[in-house]
Amino acid sequence: MNVLSKAFIPLFIMKAEDIPYIYNSISEFQRDMSLPKPLHPLMSVVRLEDIQFNAERIGTKIALNFYKISFIEGGNRKIRYGQTYFDFDEGGLFFISPGQVISVGSPTENLCGLTIYLHPDLIRNHSLGKKIKDYGFFSYSIVEALHLSEKEKNIILGLFHQIQMELDSAIDTFSQELLASYVELLLDYSNRFYTRQFITRKTAHNNLLDKLDMLLSDYFQSGKALHNGLPTVQFVSEQLNFSSDYLSDMLRTYTGQSTQQHIHNKLIEVAKELISTSNLTIAEVAYQLGFEHPQSFTKLFKQKTDLSPMVFRHSFN
Repeated sequence: MNVLSKAFIPLFIMKAEDIPYIYNSISEFQRDMSLPKPLHPLMSVVRLEDIQFNAERIGTKIALNFYKISFIEGGNRKIRYGQTYFDFDEGGLFFISPGQVISVGSPTENLCGLTIYLHPDLIRNHSLGKKIKDYGFFSYSIVEALHLSEKEKNIILGLFHQIQMELDSAIDTFSQELLASYVELLLDYSNRFYTRQFITRKTAHNNLLDKLDMLLSDYFQSGKALHNGLPTVQFVSEQLNFSSDYLSDMLRTYTGQSTQQHIHNKLIEVAKELISTSNLTIAEVAYQLGFEHPQSFTKLFKQKTDLSPMVFRHSFN
């Protein structure tokens, strides 16, 4: 099994040798994996242990112009990711959306499981065509994969097998609708199970909010905002070692608010303190907090408090 590590790399800043090889069709991809031609041109289910990547691709970067949904079971094996190992002993799911650049690693892990390859054209005229963009886990990193309980694993594998059975049938006018519906059900169950994972793994992340608060407090109080601008979701996520979508989805489960909302809440908290206890002008407060234009700060402050910064200051005089 070849390990595919996610890496979001803008093509326009790549060196020539780092430009990924792009697979536009599932057929071409499976040919390079020494697999039979897919039963359906727009969708395929393959066993991970059957994958044998073309030796020319090992150590190179590739991009798939179709979706990849993988269920992995590793027995006692782990996937190397960066400087750490990710444990798939109990079985887990991870997802890759079209256009993401991934690296082809060495075939040493010998993992087993199943992968669905889904071309966007199959769901283009189905409700899933638009809905699929709402599944945030397609942007999660592999270390944020979905761990499954035994019951959940049976449900997911049941849907994988249902899709395989449909692919084994002769293609007719119902095929595309049924396949899209099975995938939608699979993704909806994955959404449910991720919400469960956020809750059941809350102990492991029980200090997340404290870390987030400390990170934002340091950013605003140390002058970083003045020199670097407003803290972004990407910056916060990287500092906390999460992907941005995973962090926001996890925070929503815990608190009902996204990462961006937490940033704004902290910003307003610090702004109120500066306005009520310092002699800084409203414009100076805005610059201190990382705003380029004081008007933008005033607009956000009023949106969050129903008061302009000046009216808020006068309420303390």
